[in-house]
Amino acid sequence: MSGAGGMGEALLRLVEVDYRYAGRQQGDSGQVSGQVGDQACSQAAGGGLAGCSLALARGSRNVLLGANGSGKTTLLLHAIGLLQPQSGHLEFAGQPLDYGRAGLAALRRRVGLVFQNPDRQLFSASVVEDVSFGPLNLGLDTATVRQRVSDALHAVAMADYAERPVHQLSFGQKKRVCIAGVLAMEPELLLLDEPMAGLDAAMQAELLAVLDGLSARGITVLLSTHDVDFAYRWADAIHLLVAGRCAASFAAVDLPTHAASLQAAGQPLPAVLALQQALVAHGVLAASAEVRSLDALLGALGPGGAPSRGQGG
Repeated sequence: MSGAGGMGEALLRLVEVDYRYAGRQQGDSGQVSGQVGDQACSQAAGGGLAGCSLALARGSRNVLLGANGSGKTTLLLHAIGLLQPQSGHLEFAGQPLDYGRAGLAALRRRVGLVFQNPDRQLFSASVVEDVSFGPLNLGLDTATVRQRVSDALHAVAMADYAERPVHQLSFGQKKRVCIAGVLAMEPELLLLDEPMAGLDAAMQAELLAVLDGLSARGITVLLSTHDVDFAYRWADAIHLLVAGRCAASFAAVDLPTHAASLQAAGQPLPAVLALQQALVAHGVLAASAEVRSLDALLGALGPGGAPSRGQGG
């Protein structure tokens, strides 16, 4: 496995983690820690883990890239301690995960998970009530809870909706409220399961702005997706999941050198990379140009789509 963990200190590390949902051999000890919602288990079922190892650098933006059933949701459930490995182990901030009641409570003050479907995560009548739930359960005083809720809602641009009934929100707004609920716990690691699913282009742009802001604050982000174009333009590190195993971890900027790994995983090259390679082959763009998005490619071509000065053409 190629390493992307050299970017900094590892906040989360999986070491040879195995987990199967069905057909377990006698003696398997894997179990669900605490109560996992039906939506999480049904969504993850069939996508177990098989000797999965990876590391997340503190403060980095990470993408779990893989097809449906590759184990992305299962990995996220392990990262927050909702599932316990049948073999292998996880470390958070250099320490093995403690699956006792106190250990899991401590972990979930430092790690937050946003599920794919916000309607299964929101359960209070109003936005402010829902975002307040976690901090109140920590036993924080009223003033601290109010400040955390205010900060979290401002971070996701939902402060003006604090008193709005949850059922009146759009799908994209509900996702942002879910993120606010996690942020109010002041986590070090934010996990998001297919956060762009079900969002139109405008909603995706709004959510991306939120994630960029959180990353700028030093929060480590790990999100799952099957969208290689998004992974390439947004992530610091990409972790490629195939049949429950991390087949490769690499810096997103190095993706062009991992075309074989992507192909083996059934993933296409990012469209912008394929276009860039064609332009280089035709002498329109310098081979040294580093572009990871369409906007960056247009910028490299110069005004009006013409090659920039000093580039081929």
